[in-house]
Amino acid sequence: MLHEGNQSNFRVFQHPIYEISNKKIGLIGGSGTIGTAVADVALPLGMEVLISSRSGRLPKGHKYENNDRVKVVPLDELLASSDFVSINCPLNSETRHSIGDREIRLMKPTAFLINTARGAIINEAELINCMKEKVIAGAGLDTQEVEPPAADSDLWTLDN
Repeated sequence: MLHEGNQSNFRVFQHPIYEISNKKIGLIGGSGTIGTAVADVALPLGMEVLISSRSGRLPKGHKYENNDRVKVVPLDELLASSDFVSINCPLNSETRHSIGDREIRLMKPTAFLINTARGAIINEAELINCMKEKVIAGAGLDTQEVEPPAADSDLWTLDN
C-alpha cells in the first residue's frame, strides 16, 4: 500500500480502536504460565486483571499474589465484570464446552471473548448464535473447535 503511495489506511481506520487503559481483562486459567504472561502485558498497559482459578486463589508464591490490580474472582463475576475475557486454560473433560450460551450471556455487550487456548473449550455453535444476536461485541479466535472451520461455517461471515 505505502509503496504505491496509498496512505488511505492511515487516514481512516478499517476497524474500531479501543482504549484499554483502565479496562478489565479476565483470564480464565490465568494463574498458569500463559495467563501470567498475558497479565505481564496487560498490567503495564493500565489494565486490571481478574483471574478465575479452580482453587479460588493464586498459587503460593505467584508473582501477582500481592498485586492490588490482580484479583482472583469466581468465573461468573469475571465474565460479568471484564471488558476482555481471555481463555488460557488447557482442554480437558472439565473445560470442554465450558464456555457456552450461559457464560457468554453473562458478559457485557461491549466485551470481547479471546480464545488462544483450545477451540473446544468454547461451544462453537452457542458462540455463533450469541454472535449473531450481538450478545457481545466480538470474539477473537486463534483456534476453533474444528480446524479449519467448514467452508459453510458461520464463523466466516460474522462481522463481530
